[in-house]
Amino acid sequence: MLASVLAVAVKAAEAAGEVKAKNPIVPESKEILWASIAFFIVFGLLAWKAWPAIKKSLQDREDKIRGDLEHAESVRTQADKELADYQRQLADSRNEGGRIIEEARQSADQVRKDLIARAEADAAEIRARAQEDAKLATERAMADVQSRVSDLSIELAERIVRHNLDKATQIQLIENYINEVGGTRR
Repeated sequence: MLASVLAVAVKAAEAAGEVKAKNPIVPESKEILWASIAFFIVFGLLAWKAWPAIKKSLQDREDKIRGDLEHAESVRTQADKELADYQRQLADSRNEGGRIIEEARQSADQVRKDLIARAEADAAEIRARAQEDAKLATERAMADVQSRVSDLSIELAERIVRHNLDKATQIQLIENYINEVGGTRR
């Protein structure tokens, strides 16, 4: 349609018969008129058909960008919440680990104290048994010494009775007896 309008304008200009040298800077007034008409026709068509589509496309793009920004903000907010939750859980885990380690230390100290107390009780029991064994051994030794002394006393009495001894023989027998008793104790 525009081409036919331009063709008609060119034929009209030729029919007028005026052919002058054209000014390269300023166009002819007919050209300005037809260019203005063509401009307004194209502008009207663009304003009628293209402008609403362009405006709708720009509005859709703006809405999409706004939606993406809102979605990104909500995702960032959710990520911040999850990060804070993770950090809280990490701190709780560290605290729990510290508590477990402290309980283990206390338990180990208690076990060590119990083992030391049990070892000391066992050592005291062994000492008591050893003392009791030594006491019994001493009592047995004393009983053996008494038995041996009584046997020797009886033996000495038999010897004395067998012999009627004078004073020097009695002293000699007593010294021999003392030496024998002293020799068996060693």
